[in-house]
Formats: sequence, structure tokens, C-alpha cells
Amino acid sequence: MQSSQLNFNTYPISKKAKGKTSKLLNVVMFGPCLSEKGGMGTVQKHIVRSVTQDIKIKHIATWTGSKNTIVIFLKGLLLFIYKLLRNQVDLIHIHVSERGSFLRKSIIATVAFIFSKPVIMHTHGCEFHIFYDSLPIPLKYLLNKVLQNCACVIVLSESWKQLYQEKCGLSPNKVLVRYNPVVTPESIPSKVNSEKIVFLILGKVNERKGVFDLLHALSELSPETRKNVELIIAGSGEVDKAIALTKTLDIESLVRFTGWVNYQVRDQLLAEADVFVLPSYNEGLPMALLEAMAWKIPVITTPVGGIPEVIEHNQTGFLVEPGNIKAITASMLSLIEDESLRDKFGKAAYEKASLLDIKNYSKEIHNLYHYLSLGEIL
Repeated sequence: MQSSQLNFNTYPISKKAKGKTSKLLNVVMFGPCLSEKGGMGTVQKHIVRSVTQDIKIKHIATWTGSKNTIVIFLKGLLLFIYKLLRNQVDLIHIHVSERGSFLRKSIIATVAFIFSKPVIMHTHGCEFHIFYDSLPIPLKYLLNKVLQNCACVIVLSESWKQLYQEKCGLSPNKVLVRYNPVVTPESIPSKVNSEKIVFLILGKVNERKGVFDLLHALSELSPETRKNVELIIAGSGEVDKAIALTKTLDIESLVRFTGWVNYQVRDQLLAEADVFVLPSYNEGLPMALLEAMAWKIPVITTPVGGIPEVIEHNQTGFLVEPGNIKAITASMLSLIEDESLRDKFGKAAYEKASLLDIKNYSKEIHNLYHYLSLGEIL
């Protein structure tokens, strides 16, 4: 297993930047609507809500969840061009996943290049490598050119930095690692002497997140152990399929489905949970995982994407290979039976998550805005 290290790229703020940061900076941010329920929407909200008085962010949604994606994108693009023509843009911050999102955002970036505006491409996709490898050579070439012309590309982990460098020909200094930020709760309830061990998974209910593997793993626990266990599945997606599987595996009474939850209910579930589980097959750096760590919750997850950089096996949680149901079951059993281990993992996870507090993250992003807007080169 890869050792968990948080290594941040840093950059000097030049004398030129230090002397002019009082100027109002107009940033246009592109991404899904701010009400989007996933990790990308959460990161955007954190940045927008934490802006200082010398920064003005105009958020333009390129996706709202409706079927009119092209219409929404074109409206956003026209608004962007209008603001460029009126000289109301200093810098562009683009949040992108993969597939159609990357292709649409490449158009936005190209328009920004025409107007000689610096672009931050902030990548969140967990399957970019799969998408990239499926592209024909001409499209790979064009995508590479877009990324190479950006002022910087933000990635979620060191492993993703290496991937973008290798596949897209980016220089190391142009790719910045910014782990997703978290808000540390003001108070965290004690989980000592829990009568029932509550396992929690937050996110899309689908195969990629490992939800069906988790249900199979739960069914492998002995009948005696099951008496003191509950699994909460919070998210939308293939819920009907998951419910049907609980019936087939005869664990229906052990599993509670909540559907997608808002932030208030999410925090209630995190306060209730003893163990967080996310046995995914692909990830960027999941916000749900970081939020669980911030609540001192021990974690069972997989070493994919940026996860091994925040979760160290047998220190902040358990790392199991994707699809290894027996390993998931064994990890669940270890944490069910050993309260001291749950406490140890939870405290270690909290210490790691504290390094990713939103205050530190916002300061870094705001410094980067000023730095790049003045024509500095990373």
C-alpha cells in the first residue's frame, strides 16, 4: 500500500503580486450549478463563500442536471463573451470532470485564450484516464494543447498530478496539487460504548462506488455479529437494485436507505456513524471521505485515485483492494469488535483532515488568483 503523505505544491508570491493585491479581482468560475450535490459543487461553494473583499467571483453554471445541457452551456458561453468584451474578467477558474464536461470546458478555455486571460483548469474527474485513452489521437492532441495553455491545472492528489503530466505532457510546475477542503465540525459526539455499530456510505448508489460489494460483505458477517450492526446508505442512483439485493441476501433489516441528503441531514448521519465505508473502484478525492475523517470516523476504503494520500492502511483506516469482498468483511469485523481500534483510526483521520481545513485552502486559492492575474508564471 502507498504511504499516506500530504505534499502541497507551494509558490512564492512575487513583489509584483504583493504590491497590487488591493485591486478588485474579477474571477469568472465555470462548473455545475452551486446546488449540485456532488463533490465538485461542494468545492465550488466553499471557494465562493470564502472570498475576501478584494475578489469578486461570478459563477456561471454549465450544468444543472436538466436535459438542456447544450442550451445552458451556450447561454453561459455567451454571457462569458459579453463580460470579456466589457473587460469584466481578470481570471477564469474552470471546474471540470471528464467526457462531455472536458470537451465543453475546452471551448470556454479556448475563448479565454483568445482574449489573453489566464485560466485555472480544476480537475475533479475520477475516470479521466479512461476517457482520455478512449479519444482518437487528434482529440488527444487538442485536449493536451488546451491544458498546456492553461496558467495552471489543479489536481486532487500527487497520483493525479503524475497521470496528467504523463498523459498530457504538462510540466511539473504547471500542475498544482490541491486536496479538497473540509469544514471541521465545532463538536463531535463521543462514540464510546456504542450499543450498535453504525456503518455509513455517502454518495451515488452504483457499482463504481462499491455499494453492491459492501452489501455482499455485510451478508458475510455471522448472524450473531449482525445483531449489533446497521448500515446506512445515503445517496441516489441504483437504489431499487440495492434494495432488491438486500432482500436476496436476507439483510434487509440491517440496511437503511435515506436517499440523497442535504448538509444538515448529512451531518446528523456523520454524528451517528461509527465507521465510514467507501469501497470504490475509481475516485478523484471524494469529499464524503474527507468529511467523515473530519468527524473522527474510522474508514474502510480502497487505494484508488488520491485516497492513499489521505488514508494510510492500519493507521487512519483500512485500505482494501476494489472488489475484495472478503477483505471488506474482515475490516468491518475488526472495527466491530475493537472499540480502541475505532478510536485510534478516528483520531488519526481527524488529524489528517484538519490539515485540509477550508481556511487554509481558501487562502491558497486566493493567493493563486492574485498571482496568476498579474501575469506570473508558475
